[in-house]
Amino acid sequence: QTGSSNPTGLNPNFDKVPFHVYYSSKDIMGFVMAIGILTCLSTFSPNLLGDPDNFTPANPLVTPPHIKPEWYFLFAYAILRSIPNKLGGVLALLASIMILFLAPLIHTAKQRSLMFRPITKIVF
Repeated sequence: QTGSSNPTGLNPNFDKVPFHVYYSSKDIMGFVMAIGILTCLSTFSPNLLGDPDNFTPANPLVTPPHIKPEWYFLFAYAILRSIPNKLGGVLALLASIMILFLAPLIHTAKQRSLMFRPITKIVF
């Protein structure tokens, strides 16, 4: 190509790299290295990333004061602890989860087409 569409006169196909050979091998090499590091870590020092509280001997007479759930259950723990009634806490927990399922169905956009309507999201 010449003219205003290619003022330098260089071949535009010269800079291109094939996706499959280059990026596939690069990604596979990254996965192999990550799995190799995790394998070495779990084989030679499995307790390196463990919680220090797991290494204290258990005492059946004393309840530890630091008992708390994992980070992904903290929202449920906070909801259940904040409501004294057991049934109310469970219902509040279910309501908090249902809000996450119903959030995509709330339609407040100004678009008029059916593409982004909740019924279209459900059907397709």
